[in-house]
Amino acid sequence: MLILLLGTGVWLTFQLRFIQVTHLIEGFKRTFAPLFKKQEKEDGINSFKALATSISAQVGTGNLAGVATAIAAGGPGAIFWMWISSFFGMATIFAEAVLAQVYRVKKGDQFVGGPAFYIRDGLGSRWLAGFFAIAIIIALGFVGNMVQSNAITVAFNEVIGADSLSFRLILGMAIAILIGLILFGGIQRISSFAANVVPVMALLYIVGSLVILVVHADQVLDAFQLIFDSAFTPQSAAGGALGATIKEAIRYGIARGLFSNEAGMGSTPHAHATAQVKHPTNQGLVAMVGVFIDTMVICTLTAMVILVTDAHHSGLEGSAITQEGFARGLGSFGTPFIAVCLLFFAFTTILGWAYFGEVNVRFLFGQKGIGLYRGLVLIFIVLGALVKVSFVWEMADTFNALMVLPNILALLAMSFVVKRKWNEYKG
Repeated sequence: MLILLLGTGVWLTFQLRFIQVTHLIEGFKRTFAPLFKKQEKEDGINSFKALATSISAQVGTGNLAGVATAIAAGGPGAIFWMWISSFFGMATIFAEAVLAQVYRVKKGDQFVGGPAFYIRDGLGSRWLAGFFAIAIIIALGFVGNMVQSNAITVAFNEVIGADSLSFRLILGMAIAILIGLILFGGIQRISSFAANVVPVMALLYIVGSLVILVVHADQVLDAFQLIFDSAFTPQSAAGGALGATIKEAIRYGIARGLFSNEAGMGSTPHAHATAQVKHPTNQGLVAMVGVFIDTMVICTLTAMVILVTDAHHSGLEGSAITQEGFARGLGSFGTPFIAVCLLFFAFTTILGWAYFGEVNVRFLFGQKGIGLYRGLVLIFIVLGALVKVSFVWEMADTFNALMVLPNILALLAMSFVVKRKWNEYKG
């Protein structure tokens, strides 16, 4: 799986001549420039709202609990491999967004698309498209959203100190009710909510992290050095032989990087397919920005806070490690701060993932399956609040693999379509 993911990113990077280096700035311009000038009114969802929906899914527990888990299991060196997966992942997600735009279809007044569509219509494989659709419904709509509600519950347990079954049940039900109110409004309500909430929550988290790093400025360079040293030495994880520790650093770094930025998973193309753009590659460039913000900015800030505060040696697990880092950095304000951030991160991710699963329910069963699907999503959100952290993460890794495989095969088989569109765009 790791070879497939990295290999696909490397292949697409060379095919597109290091597009994530040469055109990342253009991606930022296409993403944010329209916000500062008057635009003509457009039908449907604009590029920024599509990106906000994508980032709402990308920026979640992977940025807080996932980074902490990677460091705890693979050592600080796991962050280096997370960066590597992010760098090549930008080329991968560019390809996903382009294919999603090329093979999308119009349903009513909205465009829908994603891997199931480009696997069926581009690759010509209905059974593989069906397999992907089933896998993503389970992986994100059900199991993935259990991860998100679990992380919210753990975070608020740390603040309130009421880790009882009844507390978890009440919190899980509250999350499910709020999600249901927005989810039943469809992609327009979800994208509008994401466009308003995502920038605020990201800025809030970035500012809080930077405050801690400024206070611990004398330790920042040491933390970066630790990351690079641990990526290739026995320091990568506590104990074990050299091969095992480096293996764990690579495994957890790439796995958690994938879970965080979702490049190659086949999830975010569903959001990018909805955007109204002049050329498919426009949204591909915007999609790269999502990976950069998710991993290179937010995940890196999380890792640095954990390392400069030495929270990774606290003996805790999951999001509790991140909370400990912020508690040490911001004092008594730190624990509730990260709990609120995690609430927003996980909440928006649940919305994004629920929508991605919904697109695939429609792909398989049409409108008649939507009501049942939405009800099951809400049930799994409640269940996620009740189970243990490690169990949920292991399930998530397993089902993520099932949805990654058909998507990666399609990306490799149709890379010529992506390259052709890119050459067409450049003229």
